[in-house]
Amino acid sequence: MLRTLLPKLLVAGALGTLAATTATAHHGFSWAEAEQIELTGTITEISFAPPHPSMQVQAEDGVWTVELSNPGKTQRSGFVEGVANVGDAVTLIGNRSKDPEELRMKAVRVTVGNKTYDIYPERIETN
Repeated sequence: MLRTLLPKLLVAGALGTLAATTATAHHGFSWAEAEQIELTGTITEISFAPPHPSMQVQAEDGVWTVELSNPGKTQRSGFVEGVANVGDAVTLIGNRSKDPEELRMKAVRVTVGNKTYDIYPERIETN
């Protein structure tokens, strides 16, 4: 019985490790700086599709990729389709990529017009 069970356990273990590695690489803030920055610009592209809603923002130094949270958490903040559109001015607070060559951030707060959406309220640094 151990001979037939061992290969199945090895495959299950390998798949579990792969899933955990993929989830860790994809989620969280491990790829981002600890210090938060403010970014202002114009939305050039916006998507609310899984796994993470995101947008492209034209700022003074180039086009940034801005990641939000998962669709559910992003929607609970009130940031839903229609509240921001291509061409809108946006101000973001978030954590930029540790790679200084990469224009990418994980936003914790989004402001469009006079409305603010706290995507990760527990992570917003107050001074």
